Amino acid sequence: MLETAIIPDKTLISAKGDSSAVDLMGASRRIFLLVLKISNVLEQESVEISIFGSSDGQTWPAKPLLTIPQKFYRGETPVLLDLSAQPDVKFLRAHWEVNRWGRGTDEIMFELGLSLREVPAELLVQK
Repeated sequence: MLETAIIPDKTLISAKGDSSAVDLMGASRRIFLLVLKISNVLEQESVEISIFGSSDGQTWPAKPLLTIPQKFYRGETPVLLDLSAQPDVKFLRAHWEVNRWGRGTDEIMFELGLSLREVPAELLVQK
């Protein structure tokens, strides 16, 4: 069962960026639980994370597989990613955009992590 960090816990983010590619070849299932965990944040800022898929880990399409809506506060956000209809996706990576507004410093600071865990077969409901 595949379980890994797309963005390691407590990564400090202060500008837009991308994670390293994560190889999905070890997964026996194509359904994953992503958990975004924001452990620290400044006031009046947001982060939006998109997940992109690739067949070779080098070429990434312009359109993400999914986008986690903007987050402003500490906490955990679980999201399911079903790739069962996309067998060509063999690698994932995260892209994040950050924004700050209002008074005070222009500094942006998020401390977060994004984990990926394969959903075990026994938890999948057959229709």
